[in-house]
Amino acid sequence: MKLKVFSTVIICFFATYTFAQYRLKGIIKSKNDSALVAASAVYLDGNQKTLSNPEGIFIFPSIANGEHTLQIISPDFRPVKRTIVIAGKNEEIVIYLSSRDETLNEVVVSDKKTDFGFSRLRGVENMGIYEGKKSEVITPDQLVANLSTNNARQIYSRVAGLNIWENEGGGLQLSIGGRGLDPNRTSNFNVRQNGHDISADALGYPESYYTPPVEAVGRIQIVRGAASLQYGTQFGGLINFIMRKPVLDKKLEVVARQTVGSFGFYNAFTSASGTVGKLSYYTFFQYKKADGWRANSHFNSYTFYSDIDYKISEKTSVGLDVTHMDYLAKQPGGLSDAMFAQDQRQTNRERNWFDVNWNMLAVHFDHKFNETNQFNLRLFGLSAHRYSLGFRPNRVATIDDNSDRDLIKGEFENWGTETRYLKRYSIAKKQSILLVGGRYYHGFNHSLQGLGSTGKDANFNFVEPERFITYDYSFPNRNVSLFAENIFYLNDNLSVTPGIRYEYISTKADGYYGSIMRDLAGNVINITRTDEVRVNNRQFVLAGIGISFKPFEQTEMYGNISQNYRSITFSDMRISNPSSVIDPDMKDEKGYSIDLGIRSHQTSFYNYDVSLFYLNYNNRIGEIQFYDESNRILRLRTNVGQAVIMGIESYAEADFFRLFKPENQDISTVLFGNLALIKSEYRESKMVGVKGNEVEFVPKVNLKTGLKVGYKKLKGSFQFTYLTDQFSDATNARDGGISSVIGLIPAYKIMDLSFSYDFKKIKLETSINNVANEMYFTRRATGYPGPGILPSDGRSFYFTLQVKI
Repeated sequence: MKLKVFSTVIICFFATYTFAQYRLKGIIKSKNDSALVAASAVYLDGNQKTLSNPEGIFIFPSIANGEHTLQIISPDFRPVKRTIVIAGKNEEIVIYLSSRDETLNEVVVSDKKTDFGFSRLRGVENMGIYEGKKSEVITPDQLVANLSTNNARQIYSRVAGLNIWENEGGGLQLSIGGRGLDPNRTSNFNVRQNGHDISADALGYPESYYTPPVEAVGRIQIVRGAASLQYGTQFGGLINFIMRKPVLDKKLEVVARQTVGSFGFYNAFTSASGTVGKLSYYTFFQYKKADGWRANSHFNSYTFYSDIDYKISEKTSVGLDVTHMDYLAKQPGGLSDAMFAQDQRQTNRERNWFDVNWNMLAVHFDHKFNETNQFNLRLFGLSAHRYSLGFRPNRVATIDDNSDRDLIKGEFENWGTETRYLKRYSIAKKQSILLVGGRYYHGFNHSLQGLGSTGKDANFNFVEPERFITYDYSFPNRNVSLFAENIFYLNDNLSVTPGIRYEYISTKADGYYGSIMRDLAGNVINITRTDEVRVNNRQFVLAGIGISFKPFEQTEMYGNISQNYRSITFSDMRISNPSSVIDPDMKDEKGYSIDLGIRSHQTSFYNYDVSLFYLNYNNRIGEIQFYDESNRILRLRTNVGQAVIMGIESYAEADFFRLFKPENQDISTVLFGNLALIKSEYRESKMVGVKGNEVEFVPKVNLKTGLKVGYKKLKGSFQFTYLTDQFSDATNARDGGISSVIGLIPAYKIMDLSFSYDFKKIKLETSINNVANEMYFTRRATGYPGPGILPSDGRSFYFTLQVKI
């Protein structure tokens, strides 16, 4: 009897131990900055699933004793697989996820996420808040595209609604806009590299003559108009180039890429990276040259970059970035409509040159006080110049008479500092995240214009500078700004993010402008000069709010509204242009932007984002056509009026093969579509004949679609691009006239084809751009490198060999 009782007790003990249930609680953090990672998919033994909440916490309330397998999958981090043991008690664990750009020691889950090459920013990432905002992240490594030429049409194909100017095949400058923004040198975006400004002068001359080689870029972050509260006041938003990070598990890794292509194109790119103790580094050098699709189009370009990071402690690090770029380009000039129709490759300019030299230095300091408080400080500076030289009369068909050339020299010196403080805290047991920051910016640019030499060489010296400089201005600019945003998580599915920004802007102009009058024989008969000092100080507050709602596990609805502002620049108001007149009384642009959309969330084999947008510009600056007293057709740059632009931007992609056969990792078929349907109108205008017109640079249909297929290490992609007609000025002129700086930009369609193959340490890439050899243009230049129509390149071929050791 006693034996039976004892046996019963033993059996009950083991049964209790075996079948007892215990709780597993975990918290997921970013390995890079200890940020809490929300909405990660957590799998237990492959048959139970949950999501981490906004505080990065997940819970399995009932788990039996024994060994279990835990898998964590998040779109912006590498998957992790962990083995855990439940031994008669509740367990709490912390799991750190590494960015997809980092090298891991963890075991990677074999069921990996499809490499679309396109994703979105997390709600909180790298000392920035993006909850409820429209954002895109491009990962160049995952694209099958022509990276050696910085081919923007292919690289940015997944970003809905972008309008891209293409007029040189080397990718020396990036010119993108969207939603009616002028694409010229991406001046309507706040363009950054590793979080710091790279434009000539963020206030006085916000154009970007430097574009990082995409071969050296790890990720490209794009945040649309609602980015104004954190990154400035621009209508366009933010473009941030995150350069490649040092490899962590090697002392030295070298990557060498050699590219040859049509029209004498050659690109040599070499990088070195590694980590030695607490010191890590990444550096590259690029040399690029080409003869160009048109004659008189050759260029030589040199770019150097170095990033050195030192980890002072587990909580503190400091880094230094150095960038140098210079290039010299010969420019073939623009064409009239008649010339373009006759021969798109012709040129009647052989004395036009363009020279750019860009030097940047940036220091960043990062400190994590604890798990909930972080601080970042950036110091940055730029020293640069851009020189343009050439024969550029208003009548572009005029044959060069070998007279004095027009020379414009711009020299830029600026520096600034920006600080950010990020704090995680709780209100009524709900997490909140606060970001506050400040910025000081000191810009100085010096512009001169006058007569250059009569020769054909790249001689950037004025002829008798004491007499024949007709424009000499200094532009000292100052900016102080403070900003704050806060994410309030109302529950696990709903968050609200209000924000505010204070701006103080001071722009000044000090110099003189004049003119040179000649007789019919070309002799100088009179020189006039007018001294001028102008000051414009203003301060204002911008506000915005974003909302994010996740009604289902893989669906997010978002919306935001943000005020925008763009100041006029004195440097634009005094440059002499033979085909344009500048209104000296222009006012700053003001307005707001609204986004409302639905997008996929935490998905592995498909991805979509469909949104409505509404932009309102007051005092929109634009171009109108008029006749002067000599009955010449000229352009007036002025505040045209109130412009309203609205539409739908949609993007979707899916790996259809893996959707139906996820167990097969060898084959991938990604189909994507990117469609923007846009309506634009000038609602009010002081100019006759403008009210009711369409806004310039707004194609009604903007389509990019394609297919990427892969079999093991072999990948191929096909892309089709189509844009409808768009106008280049507010009067909606269709005929370009003798200057062709305004007029219709006709609809065009382009096809591109690319392939890549990985073999151990060797990678081969090839591409055919503009497969059908479409004759088209995307831009009518008002000055350099025109004026006139700038034809885009015809069919071209490229081949790249990459070796990694």
